[in-house]
Amino acid sequence: MSRTALRICPLCEATCGLTLTIDGTRVTGARGDREDVFSKGFICPKGASFGAVDGDPDRLRTPLVRQDGELREATWEEAFDAVAAGLRPVVERYGPHAVGVVLGNPNVHTMAGALYPPVLLAGLGTRSVFTASTVDQMPKHVSSGLLFGDANAIPVPDLDHTGHLLLIGANPLESNGSLCTAPDFPGKLKALKARGGTLTVIDPRRTRTAKLADRHLAIRPGTDALLLAAMAHVLFEEDLVDLGELTPHLEGLGELRAAVREFTPEAVAAACDVDAGVTRTLARELAAAPTAAVYGRIGSCTVPYGTLGSWLVDVLNILTGNLDRPGGALFPQAATDRTPRPAGPSHGFALGRWHSRVSKHPEAKGELPLSALAEEIDTATGEGEPIRALVSVAANPVLSAPDGDRLDKALDSLDFMVSVDPYLNETSRHAHVVLPPPPPSQSPHHDFAFNTLAVRNQVRYTRPAVPLEPGRMAETEILARLILAATGMHGADPSAVDDMVIGQTLGKAVKEPHSPVHGRDPKDLTARLTGVSGPERRLDMMLRLGPYGDGFGARPDGLSLERLLAHPHGIDLGPLGSRLPQPLKTRSGRIELLPRPIADDLPRLREALDRLPDELVLVGRRHLRSNNSWMHNVPALTGGSNRCTLHIHPEDAERLGVRDGAAVRVKGAGGEVTAPAEVTDGVRPGVVSLPHGWGHDRPGTRMSHAAADPGVNVNQLLDGSLLDPLSGNAVLNGVPVEVTAVAESIMSLT
Repeated sequence: MSRTALRICPLCEATCGLTLTIDGTRVTGARGDREDVFSKGFICPKGASFGAVDGDPDRLRTPLVRQDGELREATWEEAFDAVAAGLRPVVERYGPHAVGVVLGNPNVHTMAGALYPPVLLAGLGTRSVFTASTVDQMPKHVSSGLLFGDANAIPVPDLDHTGHLLLIGANPLESNGSLCTAPDFPGKLKALKARGGTLTVIDPRRTRTAKLADRHLAIRPGTDALLLAAMAHVLFEEDLVDLGELTPHLEGLGELRAAVREFTPEAVAAACDVDAGVTRTLARELAAAPTAAVYGRIGSCTVPYGTLGSWLVDVLNILTGNLDRPGGALFPQAATDRTPRPAGPSHGFALGRWHSRVSKHPEAKGELPLSALAEEIDTATGEGEPIRALVSVAANPVLSAPDGDRLDKALDSLDFMVSVDPYLNETSRHAHVVLPPPPPSQSPHHDFAFNTLAVRNQVRYTRPAVPLEPGRMAETEILARLILAATGMHGADPSAVDDMVIGQTLGKAVKEPHSPVHGRDPKDLTARLTGVSGPERRLDMMLRLGPYGDGFGARPDGLSLERLLAHPHGIDLGPLGSRLPQPLKTRSGRIELLPRPIADDLPRLREALDRLPDELVLVGRRHLRSNNSWMHNVPALTGGSNRCTLHIHPEDAERLGVRDGAAVRVKGAGGEVTAPAEVTDGVRPGVVSLPHGWGHDRPGTRMSHAAADPGVNVNQLLDGSLLDPLSGNAVLNGVPVEVTAVAESIMSLT
């Protein structure tokens, strides 16, 4: 007999509410939850395929432990015994930095991935930390840290109220949004146009989002920062700067004016391939709009000037008075945010507190560039020990990082590797131990990270829709046991991890004067926590201490887990509003418009004014039915438009002798791949495009559907040497490549 259950979708950043149909313990259907306070019934193809994702037969069901060179099924006890025996000797002999930790994108989509990796990193004490952020969004974190003092204080466009939206390097009709959590992003853009607003898209591809726009500028890849700097120049030159209520919160306005003086629209026109008059029009329209927001995403982050471009996005929002203003770009306030502290000067944000061992890359936000992982393993020279053991949690850097071939070989040289992953994929196949989490239907869900980026303040929580299957272990328990095994506490009760975090958090809270529990007894507060598990008790604690919380009874109408459970479709906390100066954590207590690292990097951008463009450059591509590499193993999410083809403009195809459907060889600094050509005017001349996440042709994996149509790994075209210097983010877009036709072979496009 079938039943229904609610679940928040974990498959992209939109975090839509789902209503699942369940037969026994199997999810047989998914539709949008019309009563969800945030998504209101919206669903995309990924959410509709929740059952297929959840029930993928290739998902691992039991741990794997390497014996005599082969990965074999083992008990959980055997697996964690092997983890403790493999990790601790490395730490004790070579020190904590000899253990690397790689955290993949899916971590931010699970409760376990949000709650436990910080504890693991603190317990290990390693500085060898790598995440998906440095192949994606780190420039935005760094620019926010430098401007606002907090790398996680990222303003988002007020999509429901703005009258003018400028998107640069973003394609939310296919990505559903990123660093801007917005269910039904497409509907919000259509509503913007319906109310008479203006949508401008700047992108070298004519994406689905660009087709919806009032104006689409097919800019030359990698020159976003030049265009934005020229727009800022126009605002100063034509006296269009209108700071509004921001004036008392700013410092460095005069220095900023001087810094962009050289970036005139005429000076950047050739590099960007954008007419100077068009640039001036963009700036004037932005300034004239009653409300406006500039939003940049992965296309403007994964380029040589990613941090400068991310900084300039917020500079334009500031100069037009649209930062922290309804209809502009606002700072969300999540229910599990820390207790708001009084506004004022704080500790600020620092870069380069340590450096990578081999190439001396500076850390950013506590992380080293994922592009440097291979050399940190396989290169003996440099200060300190190379990485000898690796903990990989929901990560597949062999496909997601540059030069996967080198990393593939480096992983084989490790003394020990443990992977927490539901699949035996291109990376986890190297592990000595694989710990598989259960499918998402058997896990609870709350969006800790994405609610800090949401376009409306709200809070939702769903318990597991299906009971944990016999023989499975909850992902929260897996990570808790991993922490114990890695930190010399193997065999302790995994609840000790949650108890420790609760004790430390409440112990600090009662000492903070601005805390709602200041002066109270931590033991009494601990006894008041509710929830059926350690993770639920931690969620209850965070809700009660947070900005909307009940303060453990101090505010009777405030949030708690108990109240949240009484609202299964979530609780609406209202539209975003002005919050300055509270989010600022700079040393001055103000928005620091021209931080020293930014000023020091601007000469590099000036040099780009005179650089001759490459003949042919590569950009990535996002598909609506894909997010991470493992989604290619779900039949419902592949095929159709989700194909690994090389988009090439007809003019370039004719010049290079390339026919539609014919095989082409693409060569970059890191290697070469062969893919079918798809001739289309959807890319501008001089640009070719390959999607990410493909290349499922390595032996030893257990992803049968993906292996049947493997595609090619676009990141193999990169050697990892190109990085945005401030953030360490890999340069994935605008990189030079060579394309040649392969003799008369036609490759399938179906």
